[in-house]
Amino acid sequence: MIDPDEAPTNAFDPLVPRPIDLPTAVPLPALGEPRLADADFDIAKILAAPDDPERWPAWRDELDALATAARERLGHDASAYDVVPWASRCRVAAQIWLWDERLWDWEARRFTPERLLAAYDDLGGLDGLVLWHAYPCIGIDERNQFDWYRDVPGLEALVADLHAGGVRVFLDYNPWDTGTRRETDASGRALSDGEALRRVADALGADGVFLDTLKQADPAFLAAVGGERPLALEGESRAPNERLRDHVVSWAQWFADSEAPGVQRARLVERRHMLHGVRRWNRSHAEELQSAWMNGTGLLVWDAVFGVWMGWSERDRASLRAISRVQRACHELLEAGAWAPLAGATTGAARAGVFGSTWTLGDLTLVTLVNRRGEAVTGRFLAPVEGALWDVVRGGATDGELTIPAHGVAGVLAVRGQEPAWLPALLEQAAGDPDPGAADAAFPARATERIRVPHSTGRPPADAVPVAAGEQGLRVQWRRRETGLYGEAPYVEEWKPLPPRLHDERVVEVRARLDAVAVARLEVSVAEWNASCVAAGLEPREGDPESPVTHVDLDDARRFAAAVGARLPTDHEWQVAGASLERRSPRVWNWTESEMTDGITRRTILKGGSERAVTGSDWYADGGPQPPERSLAWLRTGIDRSSAIGFRLAWDLDAAAAEQGGPR
Repeated sequence: MIDPDEAPTNAFDPLVPRPIDLPTAVPLPALGEPRLADADFDIAKILAAPDDPERWPAWRDELDALATAARERLGHDASAYDVVPWASRCRVAAQIWLWDERLWDWEARRFTPERLLAAYDDLGGLDGLVLWHAYPCIGIDERNQFDWYRDVPGLEALVADLHAGGVRVFLDYNPWDTGTRRETDASGRALSDGEALRRVADALGADGVFLDTLKQADPAFLAAVGGERPLALEGESRAPNERLRDHVVSWAQWFADSEAPGVQRARLVERRHMLHGVRRWNRSHAEELQSAWMNGTGLLVWDAVFGVWMGWSERDRASLRAISRVQRACHELLEAGAWAPLAGATTGAARAGVFGSTWTLGDLTLVTLVNRRGEAVTGRFLAPVEGALWDVVRGGATDGELTIPAHGVAGVLAVRGQEPAWLPALLEQAAGDPDPGAADAAFPARATERIRVPHSTGRPPADAVPVAAGEQGLRVQWRRRETGLYGEAPYVEEWKPLPPRLHDERVVEVRARLDAVAVARLEVSVAEWNASCVAAGLEPREGDPESPVTHVDLDDARRFAAAVGARLPTDHEWQVAGASLERRSPRVWNWTESEMTDGITRRTILKGGSERAVTGSDWYADGGPQPPERSLAWLRTGIDRSSAIGFRLAWDLDAAAAEQGGPR
């Protein structure tokens, strides 16, 4: 069975929503129209709002009828939300590569959770964090997705530190990881993925599981991950109605909305279900922010997508800060209050591009408003509401006149009795914030820079392959994945990238300035390593003396090279010399001196291919023998020592050029 959310297709413009991403129209039986089919309602992303305000009352009634019927038809059980009550409060989440430079100190080789959390203070702080760990590196060797968690030093302490900071931790589950080694228990019994994941989650103290590429887990997985310590399950896309009973969180990923803001179907059916809006390749997040504001749901901040910088603008961060502050204070209203979509603004407000929704509980009514236009608007947009009015986005009392920034939000709390205890602090914090509409909306670009190449001090052996100085035009081949090659963003402003574009073969023309160097004809062998490693402060390796030394990371290779008066070749030097290079057995990828960083992610280029080629999924790192022009973008990890990666040496031939340093 093909999941329509994952079905390969190139029959769409990647800059516009696919048909499956579009909001679902809701016919109105009260007006003589046929009712929306159960099958369509149960999987809808957003239920579209009518353009005509006159139809909104009938639309609201029909939404209530559809949700009630679905709960009865499916025997909806909400007890899972009682078991993990924190999940409905997990409003702002982030997805972070474990070795993001905000979280991992490359010099000290330790996690820095305090630095990461501080980086998100200006958007209101985090409630949840997905610790992404394996893709795009998994498949380079025999390690499976669980090894990529188990082998990380200090990970259990990191989870504990995040908990101390009030952040819930999600592990990532990759159902496509079927080609690496299989898990067994101490007796040799094969373990299912669910059992293995449960063991890792318990060992680390994780709170939830992110279901990569899945909307829902199957019954066997659900049974295996169950236990006395409940885990919150979060699908990558829309959770069908029947799974709202056991998947308490989901991504609202690639949800296109109607002009008059629609309703997130999962939130309508189960008010405690938390959705995290996300469009990973967008540089403006106004649409996700407005949808979350109008539905009382959350956001996923994914600002480094598998090593590609997709930072949020100051304006989006300011908007999220304002939204999350109000949503946290008004949690009970949003979860238990009477929700009336498109009932908070006057019908005339719609002509100005302003729409509202209301939540009422006791003496409190929260009105959330959005401006769909590209310019700020000022006016009296509120529908009649009783009580003292407080502007909860800007702070302070209001007489009902509001200014809403372009593509921005506003919010008013109507209090008919005693003020809630949390209101003064909320207003004070809001008043102390700059106007979100005045914040810079520009994309906060980052440059990816190559780290300075060291120069060698020794002389090359006679059989080293010389590379002449000069400018070279190189044709570099690579497989486009979500990592980019040199730090570029491959899918800016696109909706969901799918095959054949997602993992397609690419060629890039590069102009490289090279100094005169010599590249070792063969990789460093186990015997060569053992002869010189102690002088470099490194440990000897076992194995066939003539096989390439492996289980060395980039820094190990650099230390060894420096100790013998050499350095590593750059990817360009390796490629130019490639036709004359030889390979030891078994064949292994080669580290190169091509490390790059944008201050968030470190990457380098691997060359040469390997003996091993893990099959079964396009998500795995490339393997098998590769021609010299082929490159593999490698995101650096703290557990880079691999059975499939070795290195060779290089020597500068022009001392004057070497003294100048700089990227080559």
